[in-house]
Amino acid sequence: MKKGLMRLGEILVKKGMITEAQLHDALLSQKLTSGFLGTILVGKGVIGQRQIVEALSEQFDIPLIDLKTQYVDMELSRKFSSSLIVDHKCFPLRADDMSVTVAITNPLNAVALSKVEEEAGSKKINWVLAGEDDMKELIQKYRQNISLNIQRMLKKGNVNNNQ
Repeated sequence: MKKGLMRLGEILVKKGMITEAQLHDALLSQKLTSGFLGTILVGKGVIGQRQIVEALSEQFDIPLIDLKTQYVDMELSRKFSSSLIVDHKCFPLRADDMSVTVAITNPLNAVALSKVEEEAGSKKINWVLAGEDDMKELIQKYRQNISLNIQRMLKKGNVNNNQ
């Protein structure tokens, strides 16, 4: 993953998604809050989440994916820490012998990026970018999957203890 030459605000203006004035206003807000520019623009209603993700995809040269249409190997997610998935919003989608494809929402989260590399071991990481809302939905499914697995294990334990 390489950092783009253009800044997010420049990309948004170049694509006609926001005006120079809207960018200037958001940058002033960013100085006061230290928040992410994209979050500020979405919060002000200037731009949609999808447009921010598209611009980040271009900025960082990371493919943008729609998690709703992707195959997700839930078994693979068990090989990664829940804090990586839930707290850092990094979700391993699929893997082969050589690599693992991981969806992220924030390509600037250096802690998350290094945790993924650490947990993936020797496998190459194929980064893909996902929208915040899509990631929230996937994490909800992940939590439900974990909960079902715990319930199954508890039922098995009760069956084994009653024999």
